[in-house]
Formats: sequence, C-alpha cells, structure tokens
Amino acid sequence: MAEEQQTDRRTYHHGDLRRAVLTAALDVIRADGPSALSLRDLARRAGVSHAAPAHHFKDRAGLLTAVAAEGYDLLARTLADADDLKDAGVRYVRFAVEHPAHFQVMFQPDLYRPDDPELTAARARAAEGLRGQIAGLPAEGRGPDARLAGVAAWSLAHGFATLLLSHNLAGPVGGQDPAEVFRALAGLLFSTDDERHPRDPGGPR
Repeated sequence: MAEEQQTDRRTYHHGDLRRAVLTAALDVIRADGPSALSLRDLARRAGVSHAAPAHHFKDRAGLLTAVAAEGYDLLARTLADADDLKDAGVRYVRFAVEHPAHFQVMFQPDLYRPDDPELTAARARAAEGLRGQIAGLPAEGRGPDARLAGVAAWSLAHGFATLLLSHNLAGPVGGQDPAEVFRALAGLLFSTDDERHPRDPGGPR
C-alpha cells in the first residue's frame, strides 16, 4: 500500500504524463515496431503508475491514434512552406527520416481509430499541403487529372521513404543525404523539356 501511494505521488508530480508516455511509445516503435507496444511496459519506461497510460489514452489503439495524429500534424507543418512540389517531396522524405516511428504508424490505419477528429483534421492539413503544390503546377505539368497527379507525387515520395526506412536503398544512397538523393531522382523523372534541354543564351530567341 505504501509503495502504491509513493507511485501515485510520483505520478502526480511527474509533469506532462501524456508527453512522457508518447515519448516512451515512440522509442519502442522506433526500435521494435508498433506490435511491441504494451501500456504497462510504457508506464514502467516513463516512470509513472501502470494506470497512467490508460488514463490518457484508454487503450493501445488510443495511444497509436495519438501517435498518428501527432505525425500528421508534424507532416502538415513540414509541407506548409515548401517552395514547390519537388521541395514538398524532399520535405516528405526528410520527415520520414527524422520521425520514423510516426511514419510507421501513420499509414497503418488498422492500428488506430482513423475517424478520430484530431487525427482526421491533421491528416486533412497534411493532404492540403500536397494538393496546394499540385494546384500550383502549370496545366501541362499536372495533366488533366490533378488528383491523379497528387497520387503520383505522393507515391514517389512515400515509396522512396518506405524503401529507405526498410534499408533497401543502402547501396544507391550510401552516405548521401537521402532527401537530396530524392531531389535528384525527382528531377530525373519530372524535369521539364526546358530543364532537360536548356536553351543556348546566344541562340535564337
């Protein structure tokens, strides 16, 4: 009983319990994947009572929903001030590299509650960041279907990031900055005719 009271007091004075549990969860996901999560183990790692994670997240799905929502919010901020579509792709890859635990969870909706209001709002903001860059392309650059153009751009960045995080690009990337490798790749695949064949400044006007 005395030990339980001591734990409760420590929990009460811990500070931001929600943040402590989220941070511990991200550490576990980064090291061992989402399947390794246990609320009781997270409480131990965070130095809080075993009931603290359930108090803030209810259950494992609630915790992973919070991880996904935070990830989409971070991604939305990352994409918000991109210069153009290529830069948005570079930022997407860099986000995956810097936040691999969030990235693992965000695109596995079977792990969390996809209809959570906070999550859906953050996901919409992130999607808008990509759509805004697609809308800024000239008509010939995005084709007749802007939605398909967005899917193509997302597929390229997401596929590259996924291959990177699963250690399938160690050879091509080597010690280079992965985001800059993606920038070069995007340039090869989506460069305009002017970029492929720059005009001679002294040639015909």
